[in-house]
Amino acid sequence: MDVEILARFQFALTIMFHYIYPPLSIGLGLFLVCVEASYLKTKNPIYLQIGKFWTRIFALTFAIGVATGIVMEFEFGTNWATYSRYVGDVFGSALAAEGVFAFFLESGFLAIMLFGWNRVKPKTHFFATLMVCLGAHFSAVWIVVANSWMQTPAGYHIVGEGLNARAEIVDFWAMVFNPSSVDRLAHTLVGAWLAGMFLVISVSAYYLLKKKHFDFARCSLKIALSIAFVSLILQLILGDMSAKGVAQNQPAKLAAFEGLFETQSEAPLTLFGIVNTHERRVDYQIAVPKLLSFLSFGDSSAIIQGLDKVPEKDWPNVKAVFQVYRLMIAMWACMFLLTVIAIYLWWKGTLFTNVWVLRIMTFSVLFPQLANEAGWVAAEMGRYPWIVQGLLRISEGLSKSVTANQVFGSIAMFSVVYFFLFVMFIYLLNEKIKHGPTDEDLTSPYHNLLTYVKEL
Repeated sequence: MDVEILARFQFALTIMFHYIYPPLSIGLGLFLVCVEASYLKTKNPIYLQIGKFWTRIFALTFAIGVATGIVMEFEFGTNWATYSRYVGDVFGSALAAEGVFAFFLESGFLAIMLFGWNRVKPKTHFFATLMVCLGAHFSAVWIVVANSWMQTPAGYHIVGEGLNARAEIVDFWAMVFNPSSVDRLAHTLVGAWLAGMFLVISVSAYYLLKKKHFDFARCSLKIALSIAFVSLILQLILGDMSAKGVAQNQPAKLAAFEGLFETQSEAPLTLFGIVNTHERRVDYQIAVPKLLSFLSFGDSSAIIQGLDKVPEKDWPNVKAVFQVYRLMIAMWACMFLLTVIAIYLWWKGTLFTNVWVLRIMTFSVLFPQLANEAGWVAAEMGRYPWIVQGLLRISEGLSKSVTANQVFGSIAMFSVVYFFLFVMFIYLLNEKIKHGPTDEDLTSPYHNLLTYVKEL
């Protein structure tokens, strides 16, 4: 098999597996900050119990995320050496900033967050949790900045020629605030919040179905549903902003998203269809007339560039991109519908006993995961054949000395290792969920002291 296809498959395998965990850590970090803030304000021990339980889950997701993320850095040097040399100056700055602003912040306060419940004051522990949460967010900032530069490069110039050519930063802040970075960062972070919230929603619904830990589950569910609802509204706005950016900066990608083969004004927005690349059309199409033009440029008569303006050899896999893009949107719709129904039943006072809704909520943990993975696949495959948009092709970024057999062997090895890692993650997560929160989580020396002082 072709070494390029194998190398792309390996990177997709490793990053998609890794991408299960950082969004959970980011989302759970936000949830824990809200829970601890509620505890400091109300001194209600149920918030303490929630915080301690979900901190244990956070530690698990964080550990697996770190372990699986290291692999990708080695792939840059083995499979993609030419690419690494080309973008080394850009990525070096972004990843160095991640180390300074994210890893140091997380590692400096993580031990206090995990083990300091009965050793430091509640306000000190809250501050540690807040710093870990910010560190996780900062880590996402610099990774998304680096990836966004690949989508819409800015603040650079090219030095050298041929195999020795490389991008060199001339304006660091122009690189950071490249045309797509802010929109994509906000979109990614809110997707991570949803991953964390729906994990909490899933576990809480499971406890309610099993009639276990009722107060814990009810309180956790209320907090997670509230954050999820706000996040889903934000995601609708941010997704629209991100799509507008794609229309302006990467018109070929937008054409692939929408299966638009011909440049046209009053372009329709396709809700459903099956792409027929041979006939250059979308079969069984269900579309809203003029809506794509209006959403892209605020004008229903605006011209949307189609794939006819792009050489066919430079087309992405339109069939795959078209469908995974709609999978992402469909998962948002499922999350939004479920959240609205749940909040309505909560207001009616029947949510915590509605078996069917609780069952759906138990499996809803998959919705944001599918949305995040589908969004990443659409964004990356939609840029094909460019590894750096307009500057470096994927085929040019490959290492020249790596063979197909070597890449295939490492894929087999990683598949086995990742399978056991995933099994271990599910096993440990299941054990923690089955064990559940304990009565010991309801108390802390500082809580007892505050209660005693209040009684005096």
